[in-house]
Amino acid sequence: MDYNLSGYGIYPYTGGIMATARLDIRLDEEIKAKAEKASALLGLKSLTEYVVRLMDEDATHVIEEHESIVVKDSVFDEFMAACNKVKTPNQALLEAVKFTDKSGIK
Repeated sequence: MDYNLSGYGIYPYTGGIMATARLDIRLDEEIKAKAEKASALLGLKSLTEYVVRLMDEDATHVIEEHESIVVKDSVFDEFMAACNKVKTPNQALLEAVKFTDKSGIK
């Protein structure tokens, strides 16, 4: 399975483009041994592949949690109905759009 973090290319263990970023960490021997065992049990080629996989999956999950809002269907329907009623955006809505653009909110 290839993991592509936008702008980073394909990881070296996939046989594709060489990764350009490096991360050096120190960890407890027990943790390293458990991670190596887990990596082997999953049939991965290296501890690096395992760590990169975990980091990518967890980072994706954390980002999704912080960049999304979950609401009940009825709340969403009410929101959409209110949006559809308005012919032109009011000042508060225009300012909200500017704020989200500046904040990088998607």
